[in-house]
Amino acid sequence: MATAMEGESTRAGESEQICHKKELIQATQLRRLLPDARIAPKGMSCVIELLVMELKQKSELLDSTLASLGSLLVAYSGGTDSAFLAYAAHRALGNRMLAVIADSASLPRKELAAALVFTEKHGIPIQILQTEELDKPDYTRNDAQRCFHCKDELFTQMAATQHALGFEHLAYGMNLDDRGDFRPGQKAAAMHNALAPLVTAQLSKIEIRELAREAGLEIADKPASACLSSRIEYGRSVTVANLSQVEQAEDALHSLGFPQIRVRHHGELARVEIAREDLPRALSLPVLDRITAALKSLGFRYVTLDTQGYRSGSMNDVLPVSAIAAAK
Repeated sequence: MATAMEGESTRAGESEQICHKKELIQATQLRRLLPDARIAPKGMSCVIELLVMELKQKSELLDSTLASLGSLLVAYSGGTDSAFLAYAAHRALGNRMLAVIADSASLPRKELAAALVFTEKHGIPIQILQTEELDKPDYTRNDAQRCFHCKDELFTQMAATQHALGFEHLAYGMNLDDRGDFRPGQKAAAMHNALAPLVTAQLSKIEIRELAREAGLEIADKPASACLSSRIEYGRSVTVANLSQVEQAEDALHSLGFPQIRVRHHGELARVEIAREDLPRALSLPVLDRITAALKSLGFRYVTLDTQGYRSGSMNDVLPVSAIAAAK
């Protein structure tokens, strides 16, 4: 009986979160169109005011949490979450924080360059760590725990930097939504006592983007970009060569005007995922020919277009439930 009640409670909580996200999206859209809540549609002005107030309280909680930490190393990738965390930490702590970005063949060169441009523009202290996950068989064998071994390498190096430079804490950009995803790296973060200030402030991905937008940050609408290793099918060794092949393939698709894409590496076959809103343009014969020519020139024998379009973590679809449960 208790199990059934707990299940109902969990579903109710999930339903409430979904409703809250929908309301926030609606409120965010209305706020852009109607800066004055008094002229919003009847009933929505109250929703806007309440959600704006709640988001302001969460932002203040984030600021106070960061300020209380004394000094902080922030794991920074250049993505929206970690970039906003680094920005907020610098705002709260000044030079008592340091953003640390892990550089290896799994990080696209364009992403590294963009990440460094962001920190320079906003005066955020930054240090590049040359991580060595590709030298570790536990990582390169590319099983369901690959992300754990990657983050373990990152946080091990960050801990060494923390002690060498005298910082009090480590933190990373996990948000409230990430808790329900398959993310083995969270286990590594917990092992190294890395803090998650965005979760402490109860901030979802949508809310982080909205706060970044309010702060005028260019990363507010940046598409998600996981490491290149996430494109390699499980069981296929991660190598510098196949990471470079994926990076060049995705650069080619970006140059064709597709901003949100993934090239999934299945050996001789490249499975291309393109955001569903861009699929109609991709499905013209001239564009398909250009995609095929670009990817075959990089060594792929076969090129296929995934009709489901882009979706985060699609490689995880083949994992057994037991592997996903063990990672949480």
